[in-house]
Amino acid sequence: MSSHRLNFTKAALSRAPNAAKGRKDYYYDEREAGLVMAVTPTGTKSFYLYKRIDGRPERLLLGRFPDISVENARKMAAAAKGKIASGNNPQKERRAIRAEMSFGDLFTLYLEKYAKVHKRSWAYDQREVNKFLSHWFKRKISAIDRSEVERLHARIGKENGIYQANRLLERIRSIFNKAIDWGWDGTNPAIGIKKFKEKSRDRFLQPDELPRFFEALANEPNETARDFIMISLLTGARKSNTLAMRWQDISFQAETWRIPDTKNGDAQTIHLPRQAMAILTERKLQSESPWVFPGEGKSGHLADPKKAWARILKEAGIADLRIHDLRRTLGSYQAATGANGYIIGKSLGHRSQQSTAIYARLNLDPVRDSVNKATEAMFGYMQPAREDRK
Repeated sequence: MSSHRLNFTKAALSRAPNAAKGRKDYYYDEREAGLVMAVTPTGTKSFYLYKRIDGRPERLLLGRFPDISVENARKMAAAAKGKIASGNNPQKERRAIRAEMSFGDLFTLYLEKYAKVHKRSWAYDQREVNKFLSHWFKRKISAIDRSEVERLHARIGKENGIYQANRLLERIRSIFNKAIDWGWDGTNPAIGIKKFKEKSRDRFLQPDELPRFFEALANEPNETARDFIMISLLTGARKSNTLAMRWQDISFQAETWRIPDTKNGDAQTIHLPRQAMAILTERKLQSESPWVFPGEGKSGHLADPKKAWARILKEAGIADLRIHDLRRTLGSYQAATGANGYIIGKSLGHRSQQSTAIYARLNLDPVRDSVNKATEAMFGYMQPAREDRK
């Protein structure tokens, strides 16, 4: 075992070599007392907080590098020391998981200590686990083995579809991974089980469907749902962001909508074409709510308008179309009117390592031009329908 002291930076820790066989090397941060990175012979690098708790030295695992950045490791170490100073012992929670506990207790711990803290989609975890895994709640976690998870995955795939089965498998794997992180000595029963092969979805509104879709949408009696669906098509924004659209995030002068927090964690500015501005201007004149699409639920804004969507598709005679496909529709018509992949990605808020640098150099003007061309192309398909009725 060898130890080193240095100022933790990503570059410095990345250069740290593998430890010798049968040993571990430890690197101590000069800025945050007690923060340590351990390196194994295989090159695994993990952050720990070394601290004396209740009179004895303790080692608290924070996470792996580079999954956790140096900055976040320092914040986590400082937060843990704050808990210790206030009389809480983080290690007690971790030792508790080592004893035999039920899957129900583990899932409760997972929700409270991880999902609700780190995942915006934690409610989906709660709903799906309660729906499909409640028969495990009184079972000891060590009694759930891989063969049982394999059988469950196969059954859910047959009865509820491969996408549902794969998402449930991911949740099981995540829950047991957290148990291991928290000190459980067992084996994750979901490891090694192959997911069903999924086909990437490529559905979007075809040119012959657009006139019928626009006509059915115009006839929809639920005005809020109707406007929400049209704005979804015109902006290409994700459904969750559009449902939660707020007036304070819309600039009528710049004709833009700033989404402060998207799925990938970044803020996004969306150009609003003239058709969208007309809808928003009319709604603003009548609005007394902070939400563009107010609703009666706990959130205060519109919930998923499933009934309105079903009525529109039935009247238009369109099958196998989801609200999320409206996002793909905008991108498809951008491509059809000459936009390149970087422009489309910028307008839809996609993020990838290859395009991030290019996105940083783009302003909104080419995106604005691309979205305008795409929306004009879509609305252009309304003309034949009008001429047919003359």
